[in-house]
Amino acid sequence: MRNILGLVVLGSVIASPAWANPSFNVTYPPNNYKTASEKIFFIGTAPPAGQVLVNGQAIARSPAGHFAPSFPLKLGDNQFTLRYNNQDINIKVTRTSSQPKPPAGLAFAEDSLEPAVDVARLPNELVCLGAIAPPNATVSAQLGGQTIPLMLQPQVVNLPANSAALTQQNQPQAIAGAGKFLGCAAAAVAADFGKPQFQLTRDGQTVSQQGPGKVQILSPAQLEIAEVIVDAGVARTGPSTDYSRLTPLPKGTRASVTGREGEWVRLDYGGWINSKEVGIVKNSAPPRSLIRSVSSRKVPGATEVRFPLQVPVPMTVQQGDRKLLLTLYNTTAQTDIIRMDDDPVISRLDWQQIAPGVVQYTFNLKSQQQWGYQLKYEGTSLVLSLRHPPTLTKQSAKPLSGIKIVLDPGHGGQDSGTQGPTGYPEKDVNLIMSKLVGNQLIARGATVYMTRETDKAVSLPERVAFIDKVQPAIALSIHYNSLPDEGDAQNTQGFGAFWYHPQAHSLALFMHNYIVKLGRPSYGVFWDNLALARPATAPSVLLELGFMSNPVEFEWVVNPQAQQNMAAAIADGITQWFAVTQ
Repeated sequence: MRNILGLVVLGSVIASPAWANPSFNVTYPPNNYKTASEKIFFIGTAPPAGQVLVNGQAIARSPAGHFAPSFPLKLGDNQFTLRYNNQDINIKVTRTSSQPKPPAGLAFAEDSLEPAVDVARLPNELVCLGAIAPPNATVSAQLGGQTIPLMLQPQVVNLPANSAALTQQNQPQAIAGAGKFLGCAAAAVAADFGKPQFQLTRDGQTVSQQGPGKVQILSPAQLEIAEVIVDAGVARTGPSTDYSRLTPLPKGTRASVTGREGEWVRLDYGGWINSKEVGIVKNSAPPRSLIRSVSSRKVPGATEVRFPLQVPVPMTVQQGDRKLLLTLYNTTAQTDIIRMDDDPVISRLDWQQIAPGVVQYTFNLKSQQQWGYQLKYEGTSLVLSLRHPPTLTKQSAKPLSGIKIVLDPGHGGQDSGTQGPTGYPEKDVNLIMSKLVGNQLIARGATVYMTRETDKAVSLPERVAFIDKVQPAIALSIHYNSLPDEGDAQNTQGFGAFWYHPQAHSLALFMHNYIVKLGRPSYGVFWDNLALARPATAPSVLLELGFMSNPVEFEWVVNPQAQQNMAAAIADGITQWFAVTQ
């Protein structure tokens, strides 16, 4: 296939404000930068003639003079001098340690006592205490009149950040002799134990320190009842934003609180939610519901399935191959009849009580491609809307007639995104490319909506709300890429596609493969927890068209003819995806 999107088509460079007559400049990292990475790359530019030296070492540059070399970092301060002709740029990069900080003398390490915040658990559930102390010490904690020994762990395994998957360096790191002590205990009855008292003994000397977090054991008969007070409560697998997301809980959802950790509460079905997103309902019994009949009806563009309940209960949604599974918790079936007429998307609805208090509904679908769903409570009835496939008018001259598409130019306003070697901000090229793609899609008959058409700030929730309001056939968020510090900016380039819901995987994979076949390098296809990939109302994909951080690819990123070629290729790919998906 002809290489229409590769660097070979550039020919002569077309001057633009982004790279005309570049001066000596470093856009990343800033001076006095801190990182835990073992290396750092420098993104910058200088006039093509002459050499750029980093600490006396000549570095490779692109034909236009851009550069992005990487250098190792030692722990602590690292001084770099970048020189071009008689100009110097000095940058200090401090590498911080990702290992626990050892204690000084006979003491616990600073801020190492766990739990660090107030926690609450159910009876007979483990409560774990931790500390960092000298490895040759004896450590214990007093809690509720009991002594809990804390055992020295032979090694501590540090997991890499999620971003390490972007650089293919996501290997755990084992740290021997870290001085990490752990111990767990359980209580059979409800009690407020207060803060544990930690003791450290070594060479006949003992020090004691009170822990920062209180420990409470809840009474199962007196659990608080939480109600979601926001439109979509963010449920997670654990008590912080570091944990993975679960299906958002619609406003009005109720559940018993079975645990607390700091500002997070655990709901009885297992999900954690921030306490700011729930209110406590006074004088309420634990939320439990029966369910009997289920019915459906067609509304414009969707099928609504109604689940009459006695109380709004928690739920999860899982998409599969020609299936969508809806699981209701704290629910028991008394179902004898379900009405499900012939439907544009549903071939059959099955259900089963898979566990006490857990009912699962399996929607067997007519098409492998799913087009989006919405969940909401109307009173105590749960309403699931399954969107119908978009209708193409089959006009050969305008093959996307009848299709609504949302384009989201990433970043904007004070949020510039990443920067290229010249300081050119990602937000600007995102907007340029979104408008070019939009024009190409309109020429093919699509109705295009954009989350921003000027350089203005639009928050992530506002962008998601825009998609939910428009309810397009698909949504694309347009971006350009950079790397975490441990990445190889000099050599990493290419087109990447990111999806979250299974309904968007086909679009992400198709667009990636289509663009790569036209000559662009491949960065890959990623499942990623990105805000603009998370809307469930439509297949939503985030596209990274190329790397601002790569010196050579940046020249392609800002080239007007290459931009036109890429926009046409994206529009063609979308058109072909709709053709094979219908």
